[in-house]
Amino acid sequence: MAAATRKLAGEIFTFSLPAGHTCPGAEACLAKVKREGGLTDGKNIAFRCFAASQEAMFPSVRKSRWNNLDLLRGLDTEQMRDLILLSLPTDAKLVRVHVSGDFFSEAYFLAWMQVAQLRPATIFYAYTKSLKTWTDNLLSVPKNFKLTASKGSRWDYLISQYGLKYAEVVFSIDQAQKLGLEIDHDDSHASASDKPFALLLHGTQPAGNQAAKSLSALKAIGHTGYSAKKRLNEQSAFATA
Repeated sequence: MAAATRKLAGEIFTFSLPAGHTCPGAEACLAKVKREGGLTDGKNIAFRCFAASQEAMFPSVRKSRWNNLDLLRGLDTEQMRDLILLSLPTDAKLVRVHVSGDFFSEAYFLAWMQVAQLRPATIFYAYTKSLKTWTDNLLSVPKNFKLTASKGSRWDYLISQYGLKYAEVVFSIDQAQKLGLEIDHDDSHASASDKPFALLLHGTQPAGNQAAKSLSALKAIGHTGYSAKKRLNEQSAFATA
């Protein structure tokens, strides 16, 4: 395997997988795009995953993410760990695990934890709805891996039960203020803080639902999303040599 990775905002390296298909805990934001295209929203959707919208609009992004998943399938924890290590630049200081996708299995989750243990000078961070896997493996999470529970999962009850740091998608600035949550505009809360925070609604939303109406209101006051242009030229995180 040869290394190839995606660099975001100058200093952040990222890895991604297909949205929805690799998100066993997703519920409120669940949306999927098939390998050949075509977006489907989950039955309990409150707001659509922005990453799924990206995959629907940009075939090259979708292809890259499916390629990553193909290369991981069938591997055990150690094999996935070694593949990730080969794909991760040695000078990476900050790594976002999953702009799209999630920890789809315990073996995959542990592979990333082992990568972080072997790269103690690198800070890793991830939003996740795979809260059952996280809480089942609390002792395996090294200090340099910053996890944030993404509210809207099948296992949200574990957030309060275990006191997990969390992020909540809000439909307005006023909602964030009422919840007492600061809004993270640049992933600094996710990568460097231990406090819960809010994320403003972004991405395309199902026509006619409350999320779509709220997004229109946010755009009217200048909200343009989270650096979408920087994410479109996404390369494969893994490549065969």
